Amino acid sequence: MLHLLISFFVSMLVSLAVIRSSHAHGHISGDADLSGPQKFHAHPVPRIGGLGIYLGLMVSAVAAWWHGSSTTTTGLLLLLCGLPAFSAGLIEDLTKKISPQQRLVATAISAALGIYFLDARITHVDIVGLDYLLSFTAFSVLTTILAGAGLANAINIIDGFNGLASMCVSLMLLSLAYVAYQVGDFELAAWAMAGIGASLGFFVWNFPSGLVFLGDGGAYFLGFLVAEISILLVQRHPEVSPLFALLVGIYPVFETLFSIYRRRFIRATPPGLADGIHLHSLIYRRLMRWAMGARDARTLTRRNSFTAPYLWTLCITSLIPAVVFWDSTPALLAFLMLFCVGYVGLYWRIVRFRTPKWLVVRTQHKHVRRPIGSPGKHE
Repeated sequence: MLHLLISFFVSMLVSLAVIRSSHAHGHISGDADLSGPQKFHAHPVPRIGGLGIYLGLMVSAVAAWWHGSSTTTTGLLLLLCGLPAFSAGLIEDLTKKISPQQRLVATAISAALGIYFLDARITHVDIVGLDYLLSFTAFSVLTTILAGAGLANAINIIDGFNGLASMCVSLMLLSLAYVAYQVGDFELAAWAMAGIGASLGFFVWNFPSGLVFLGDGGAYFLGFLVAEISILLVQRHPEVSPLFALLVGIYPVFETLFSIYRRRFIRATPPGLADGIHLHSLIYRRLMRWAMGARDARTLTRRNSFTAPYLWTLCITSLIPAVVFWDSTPALLAFLMLFCVGYVGLYWRIVRFRTPKWLVVRTQHKHVRRPIGSPGKHE
């Protein structure tokens, strides 16, 4: 619990300092692009919230060392291995000059460092054929690097609305901490709780007002943290099904895979090209826009924040069965398939979404049917 409290307060105070000093650094740290396909804020906002998260965990690790805690080494190594991913993202947040390919390489380096220093390596997945391939070191290393870099980038993809990524990561880490406690791994549980504290310290200022953004640095590092703790938990404790780790992160992972498929095979565009039709973007555009049609800054912020709880709920639908059936591969596989089918069904239902009848009004003078809050002739 001490890890959680220290990381929470440090993250909260650093994030507050970033917000209060934004007048001095906003010209380099602020997200001033208000017109991109995934931009939903009404004014420039500092996007270096990851700084508070990383420093929160660092102070927590130093405090653990000061008190002679046995958890110190793992915490410091997690910070060291995650430094390339965090640094590349933070530099992008400040300069806007680090390409997606360079950031992907940085996250892959972090995953490789995790293999070297923490021995965090995927060695089995309880699937016939794949387990045989994973018995070869080269294939195991490659798979681990792809998984680590993939989850880091997946968290960055869902980081589109106030509170979305940070709360989802907090819920994922809570699931990992619970199972770690169940199997007696208090070291991993402590750092999962520290990650929760750091995420929530940022969350205080990010939701609902959006005073600071997570940024690429924060998103990549949190994704790396979830990936490493997941891999270490499964590797250290054979009783934990490998599919538990996959089900914990299935929402951002499947969002990423589905987006690649959608862009490449449906829209015939480059897979890495940003667009505004992720599931969270559709919920914002198809549901929140009609529910709150005004376009002033205050309403835009409310509309942004009201989107995240829908996706928190989606994330929870995978986490509940994950923590209940963490040691049962068949049950976890069934819930994985159910989540994927449910996600696709929900996505296409929202794509075909029409204005609900209760949101439609008939004007008195011209008998024109239009959604409540949609712009009229003089707006």
